[in-house]
Amino acid sequence: MRRRDLLGGTCLAGSAALAAMAGTAGGGEAAAGARELLELRLYRAEAGEMRGRLDKFLAEAAIPAWNRIGIRPVGVFAAADDSTADLYVVMSHKTAESFAAAPARLEADAEYRKAGAALLDTPKTSPTYLRIETSLMLAFEQAPRLEAPVERKPGRVFQLRIYESHCDERARLKIDMFNGGGEISIFRRAGLTWVFFGQTLAGAKMPNLTYMVGFADDDARKAAWDRFGKDPEWVKLRADRKYADTVSTITNIVLKPTAYSQI
Repeated sequence: MRRRDLLGGTCLAGSAALAAMAGTAGGGEAAAGARELLELRLYRAEAGEMRGRLDKFLAEAAIPAWNRIGIRPVGVFAAADDSTADLYVVMSHKTAESFAAAPARLEADAEYRKAGAALLDTPKTSPTYLRIETSLMLAFEQAPRLEAPVERKPGRVFQLRIYESHCDERARLKIDMFNGGGEISIFRRAGLTWVFFGQTLAGAKMPNLTYMVGFADDDARKAAWDRFGKDPEWVKLRADRKYADTVSTITNIVLKPTAYSQI
């Protein structure tokens, strides 16, 4: 078999597998209860005018357009301590086709192009953002959908946590610890309400799983993690040698929602 034929077949097989995991066989609606595909974007920005342009673009052009093509809710989060002007954007896709087709659908949206006219094609000297970094994830079996878990009141905080593993097998076991081992149930009991749990399919720091949890305020965050740490089932689970060495690096980022975030 020629190399290009082999590569083409591999790509098609990968696309079919991704479609199957997301609950669609190549087009149409996702199956009921299917696991969503999660998209996490990091918009790199500078404080001041650039961040102002980015907020305006997301609030007035991008989010309304994403909503019009069925992508809802869209969460937008900033660093809780304002140490950076970067923004995290999270959204979900019911099918693999939704993810692949979204850029073209936005391009064809006249309202989007009108609302974002001043920001879609900016001069090099005053861009809307520096760069975008994107991760594509598959939602966990026990948390198949993007959620908006916290009532929209002032003071909400969120945590974005990334668990890196040193090899694919250990990463798979850490995901199993959440799904089959009962860790998600312990999260629920402790009051660690989640926005999403995702297995990263494409992105940085792989292999990893990434999740986000939300709280009414910072006191609620601290109390929930305290309950989690003392939970007897968690104490037992973390001592299970089956799950030893499943995480090599943890990234923990505390965030706050922007005024226009839908989560």
